[in-house]
Amino acid sequence: MSDVYIIGAGETKYGELWNKSLRNLAVEAGLKAIEDAGIYSKDIDAIYGANGLAGTINEQENIGALIADFSGLSNEGIPAIRIEASTASGAAALREAYLSIKSGEYNVVVVGGVEKMTDLHGSDIVNKMSSILDREWEAFYGATPASMAAIIARKYMHDFNVEKEALAMIPVNDHNNASKNPDAQYRNKITVEQALNSTPVADPLNLMDCSPVSDGAAAVVLASEDYVKKNGKDGIRILSSAIAEDYLSVGSRESIYTFNSARLAAEKAFMRSGLKRDDISFIELHDSFSIYALIELEDLGFVEKGHAKDIVYNDIKLDGSLPVNPSGGLKAKGDPYGAVGIGQAVEAYIQLKEKAGERQVKGAKYALLHNMAGTGASSVVHILGI
Repeated sequence: MSDVYIIGAGETKYGELWNKSLRNLAVEAGLKAIEDAGIYSKDIDAIYGANGLAGTINEQENIGALIADFSGLSNEGIPAIRIEASTASGAAALREAYLSIKSGEYNVVVVGGVEKMTDLHGSDIVNKMSSILDREWEAFYGATPASMAAIIARKYMHDFNVEKEALAMIPVNDHNNASKNPDAQYRNKITVEQALNSTPVADPLNLMDCSPVSDGAAAVVLASEDYVKKNGKDGIRILSSAIAEDYLSVGSRESIYTFNSARLAAEKAFMRSGLKRDDISFIELHDSFSIYALIELEDLGFVEKGHAKDIVYNDIKLDGSLPVNPSGGLKAKGDPYGAVGIGQAVEAYIQLKEKAGERQVKGAKYALLHNMAGTGASSVVHILGI
């Protein structure tokens, strides 16, 4: 089976993009990736588009056809398919595109993710975002993504004697990195004190513990080893791809602060890549809430359960032993649901090509990307390398 490479990447800015529509964002990111890859429409075998909530927020389904149409590719007859896996839609689409090339079906695939979330606000957008939970057993009774994260955080902090400062280090690190990322939604640095004293959202979580509502899109171009060699392309290899599931409802799980989907996906990804945790140069985590970053560091196998608090003060910095979210993460770069997993791949591509400027992780060789659905119901892990 062919090795698979990322040969081009592009993304929009993330944020409250009032003057751009869903289709504008998708096309902008896709065309940037195609231009970066130096390919033409005749080279493209398929398009995979990731999106989570356009059907409910923007009342637009058939996202694959929409992207193909407004990219000017419909007249080429190129198949275009939407992939939906909640907040893990981006990485799920990346995986499907990866497998389509691995299988030998395609040589070049464009895969992108897009979300336009600021068309709604207040309780309306909170209601739509809560659809990533179990609607009947969680959201129906008033649960929201933030309240579920708060319940998990309170239990975790109690059981492992974790201070609020440890959670605050996640947004502090994210904002510091995002200040160096021109595409980030929030480019302001923050202090621990500002994080701790920010507006309460769901105790013990404050505003700075929660990712924002975001618009944005990202895209990458994947190609087979044969195509790369024949056309002299310089790509980043996808060493492994893995996905795993857990219960949708948090109440059904053996432990509310263990993401079994992340643990299983990481085990598969490392086994397939032949790498060890110590080989990883940096991680892009799905830190929609600060507590999730600590749990992910543990369940992905980088530190024992309850001990993420020991590494968040220094090790996760850009110049630390385990840099986390050089892009700025979901908290500061932004959290447009369908684009997140692809945006992580864009960051890995930039880092491994040593084009990240001020936020460059020195000597980066291998990246681990973790994109998660909801409160951990699904996890997709990719390992990329030079």
